[in-house]
Amino acid sequence: MQIGMIGLGKMGGNMAERLRRGGHEVVGYDRDPQLSDVSSLQELVDRLQAPRAVWVMVPAGAPTQSTIDELGKLLSAGDIVVDGGNSHYVDDQRHGEELAARGIGFVDCGVSGGVWGLENGYALMVGGSQDDVRRLMPVFETLKPAGEDGFVHAGRIGAGHFAKMVHNGIEYGMMQAFAEGWELLEASDVVTDVADSFRSWRQGTVIRSWLLDLLVRALDEDEHLAGLRGYAQDSGEGRWTVQAAVEHAVPLPVITAALYARFASRQDDSPAMKMVAALRNQFGGHAVTAKEGEVAKGADAPGADVVPPVEVEG
Repeated sequence: MQIGMIGLGKMGGNMAERLRRGGHEVVGYDRDPQLSDVSSLQELVDRLQAPRAVWVMVPAGAPTQSTIDELGKLLSAGDIVVDGGNSHYVDDQRHGEELAARGIGFVDCGVSGGVWGLENGYALMVGGSQDDVRRLMPVFETLKPAGEDGFVHAGRIGAGHFAKMVHNGIEYGMMQAFAEGWELLEASDVVTDVADSFRSWRQGTVIRSWLLDLLVRALDEDEHLAGLRGYAQDSGEGRWTVQAAVEHAVPLPVITAALYARFASRQDDSPAMKMVAALRNQFGGHAVTAKEGEVAKGADAPGADVVPPVEVEG
């Protein structure tokens, strides 16, 4: 099958390569001319035979919006656009309506697999009409892992990215649980081989997983993660998952806490924790840690003028 691929970064470039290895003809476009097969979106559209299929693999938000806007002007009725980025499902629904007004099909596809997808295949979560999805199945079959699993037509337009959004929310929770367990093991003076403890869980336990395999791989590279800073960005999909939970009145305490933990990781000196420390000092006389060059106060600070602590809360 012939397909255009817009965005040839780590994910898009590897997906294009996997499709080529599978016998498909891929015409790629990227802003980097060294990666691109064509010099413009117009040339990409001209190189494809009607009815065309174009896969968009660019960052969510404005880059995706501008790309789909331009494709809407260049493509013809009967063509299909696939958004394989991490777009919000609400944006998918709007894009589908905009393109449908021009007779152009739209499919949203949540993609998981990262840098390992080229060799192992990509998990695909798809939203769109039966006809559009059926027409693209040769591409989906090549991109997905071998076997029965790894692909779902989740529902109408928006369903693919909604499913991927929830997938990423679950991923947040799982990563946070592994991270907290690792921190506790590192802090303990009972367990002397933390890395091998995790390694032992890869067989015979209920938490064995690819994520656990990757954790062990990270510890193999840096046993105590001394070379890393405790800072974690979020892709946006964790936030969207929590927002959707509020809209549907579905409690997500684990995923929400995992998202907030990432926010906390970006604070060198948490303002909220300053207030927690101040309040604990006020009601319980608990000692507080002062900034460098200032004097600490509290129950454990010499000469502190506070009421002796009564340990009832805090």
